[in-house]
Amino acid sequence: MSGWAEAADLVGATLLLLGCLQCLLGVIGMLRFPDVLSRSHAATKPQTLGILLVLVGVALRLRHGIDLGTLALIVFFQFLTSPVASHLVARSAYRTGQTGSRGLLRDDLDPQLSPGERPEE
Repeated sequence: MSGWAEAADLVGATLLLLGCLQCLLGVIGMLRFPDVLSRSHAATKPQTLGILLVLVGVALRLRHGIDLGTLALIVFFQFLTSPVASHLVARSAYRTGQTGSRGLLRDDLDPQLSPGERPEE
């Protein structure tokens, strides 16, 4: 094995470890945070970065064209669906009054909701 391949394997293994650690921190945040909006943030941001690090690490270890294409599709769909799903969960929690919106400094959704859709607090 050449020196470049060994270096790529080492960097790939390091990225795999860092990605797994990032995902673990996101899960701990989901368990520890008190409200829906904080948990939604912890479910999306660290998980997206963690899966990106894991997939880049896997790509550095595999180094084949078809594998890289598959990993690129996984990254694309993960980046497309994860933040959207988290946003929909947070918006649904807001609409049902489960966010504790009294503590919000700025409420951008309040003017957008009609009076019949606003939950009573």
